Amino acid sequence: MSRPLSDQERRKQISIRGIVGAESVAELKRGFNRHLHFTLVKDRNVATPRDYYFALAHTVRDHLVGRWIRTQQYYYEKDPKRIYYLSLEFYMGRTLQNTMINLGLQNACDEAVYQLGLDMEELEEIEEDAGLGNGGLGRLAACFLDSMATLGLAAYGYGIRYEYGIFNQKIRDGWQVEEADDWLRHGNPWEKARPEYMLPVHFYGRVEHSASGAKWIDTQVVLALPYDTPVPGYMNNTVNTMRLWSARAPNDFNLRDFNVGDYIQAVLDRNLAENISRVLYPNDNFFEGKELRLKQEYFVVAATLQDIIRRFKASKFGSTDSVRTVFDSFPDQVAIQLNDTHPAMAIPELMRIFVDIEKLPWDKAWDITKRTFAYTNHTVLPEALERWPVDLVEKLLPRHLQIIYEINQRHLDHIAALFPNDVERLRRMSLIEEGDTKRINMAHLCIVGSHAVNGVAKIHSEIVKTQVFEDFAELEPEKFQNKTNGITPRRWLLLCNPGLAELIAEKIGEDYVRDLSQLTKLHKFVDDDLFIREVAKVKQENKVKFALYLEKEYKVKINPSSMFDVHVKRIHEYKRQLMNCLHIITMYNRIRRDPAKLFVPRTVIIGGKAAPGYHMAKMIIKLINAVAQVVNNDPVVGSKLKVIFLENYRVSLAEKVIPATDLSEQISTAGTEASGTGNMKFMLNGALTIGTMDGANVEMAEEAGEENLFIFGMRVEDVTELDRKGYNAQLYYDRLPELKQAVDQIKSGFFSPNDPNLFNDVVNMLFHHDRFKVFADYEAYVKCQEKVSELYLVSASLGTGQGAVLGDRTLGTGQGAVLGHSFPSWRGDMLEMRLISS
Repeated sequence: MSRPLSDQERRKQISIRGIVGAESVAELKRGFNRHLHFTLVKDRNVATPRDYYFALAHTVRDHLVGRWIRTQQYYYEKDPKRIYYLSLEFYMGRTLQNTMINLGLQNACDEAVYQLGLDMEELEEIEEDAGLGNGGLGRLAACFLDSMATLGLAAYGYGIRYEYGIFNQKIRDGWQVEEADDWLRHGNPWEKARPEYMLPVHFYGRVEHSASGAKWIDTQVVLALPYDTPVPGYMNNTVNTMRLWSARAPNDFNLRDFNVGDYIQAVLDRNLAENISRVLYPNDNFFEGKELRLKQEYFVVAATLQDIIRRFKASKFGSTDSVRTVFDSFPDQVAIQLNDTHPAMAIPELMRIFVDIEKLPWDKAWDITKRTFAYTNHTVLPEALERWPVDLVEKLLPRHLQIIYEINQRHLDHIAALFPNDVERLRRMSLIEEGDTKRINMAHLCIVGSHAVNGVAKIHSEIVKTQVFEDFAELEPEKFQNKTNGITPRRWLLLCNPGLAELIAEKIGEDYVRDLSQLTKLHKFVDDDLFIREVAKVKQENKVKFALYLEKEYKVKINPSSMFDVHVKRIHEYKRQLMNCLHIITMYNRIRRDPAKLFVPRTVIIGGKAAPGYHMAKMIIKLINAVAQVVNNDPVVGSKLKVIFLENYRVSLAEKVIPATDLSEQISTAGTEASGTGNMKFMLNGALTIGTMDGANVEMAEEAGEENLFIFGMRVEDVTELDRKGYNAQLYYDRLPELKQAVDQIKSGFFSPNDPNLFNDVVNMLFHHDRFKVFADYEAYVKCQEKVSELYLVSASLGTGQGAVLGDRTLGTGQGAVLGHSFPSWRGDMLEMRLISS
């Protein structure tokens, strides 16, 4: 018996989430019961909630399969140019809800699940995140796949099927503790193993040269087993493929040892080969030069290129016959995008295939290779740029080292011809860096071997051209481009904030879901009081829901009328969570100094993972938790200020916090954040940004008007000038009493009474080797935050129509006139809808 729909649900019947038809609901229920019975071999008496999730997932997947097969058939018939996105990370998150939305099944599934007596939200929460990425780079790859499918492009994502994804973060006594992310332990209903496409990947061995060319022999073979995951476009019947490789030992792996009787050990040793796809390296913006990591990087490109060439040669669906044997048209049919330098070995690998196996002359092979590859640079931090030791490459991939040397020789000959006698330039531009340890500069290899190089925001692309790779940009200026990162609006608006998505659709129609530029149509509603109130209402509902979640998970009572000030991203010195922490301490001290003074209540939410070996990042997490402990338990502060450290920040948690956010913190030192995509997700969900002119913040400010963001602090040129003069932290400490007080409290053990010296390393870093100049921007940041509070206060009072709020001293307790109608209800220049439209 179906229940009557509420007004809110009736609004959600807009086709943006799919139409509910009695027939489709009945069909979904039949599919659900069939899978519960035949796939899971359960009945309703013994089935667990997880069984119900799997039954629903398989039911939804059934609706993908026909489209998936037809999409691949269509590509074979039309033979379009195919795009291959090579990435060591795909931070996909959960799949169920995204698939329902993209297929237009969400409302029908909601109704079917309700009629089955189950709770859809509970089932969605059971799904494990596919956490096969660390942060922005991996999430960008996931968003790209969604967008390319929605655009109907013949695109494939290629990566590694890590058995263990990014670690689960537990906070124990304020410290980060890592636990393995065994995301596959219950199975994965979205993937399909394809053992028939298993491919060999070679390591070690030696190279033999003869009249017929080079031969790589005596290698150790590891098999790459592909697992395919469907990637549906939004309401367009296109379903693309993400193919992730899993390492398998061949059956004869080391079994020759059986002849000497050690059969058991030989079988156990198979793990060594299979370790390649065991675990994701949990480093963001840091290069870890481990042999296993290089194996992972080569493993993915070797398997992928064999697959690409097989697909290029065969043109009929289901056919394995080689139809194309000439490679002249390869760049017209194949585009390979290298997501950072991790898949850089694809360049020498494609050359090896062309020259050694397909017997192409070097010059022709090199021309085809360059026209096929394009490279995305993701960072300017020197510690993040990959530089592999020559000795390691020689041991693991001897033929590739020879090819890299040949590429380098020809490249340097070309430079020498253009700039005779400029030895310094040759040294700077070489692929091989001389020194105590000879290393291969992988970024240089990517630039030389690609026809296009892009940064991921306008300011970042400029820095790439004028600073990091200046010599290369001078040589081939046309090669360097900008492609500002983006996000998929399906996951980051429709899925995570249905209330706002529907509200917008009611005003401007649904086409904005595929074309965000249509959001500019909202400009004509900026003076529509009713609409502005509706937007504020959606925000407040999201805040109340998230406050209840926080209360349940963290046992801290949150004032949902307080400003939700959110800073979520990987924990790294350059992202300056420390500056946020100093501001929290400053706010705390101000409340303590004058408890009767009006204070605009805030809930500061910080979340993110630190790389397990990154000592300073882990100390920052401990400090934030230590400060939270003091602030949250001080009766003088009450509910005026709360601090929450979000444990185990990941895609599915981002989907909860972002729609509830009032203020988004994007406060990296200017010139260090390549782009940032979190900033875009917050803005799309109607949060205001406090930030530096860094990464994509710059373009967001241009688009929305700088007056509509809270911009503070040094610009890139100011940072450069400060570097030239020499940054002296002591000067700021001596000049700013509130900064001095906060630092002294950390130093004296105020936040760590049981171990007063606990944070000495943090304090020493801030004074003596802070590359990211926290103190230099502290004053501007605090002043900017004061403006944020003023605006929040005004917006709240205007939103409720009760001017008395300005004089209400009980605001911090949540009992005043503020009802949580935050920024969107203010009708001045800071109108939130202008921001959403960017």
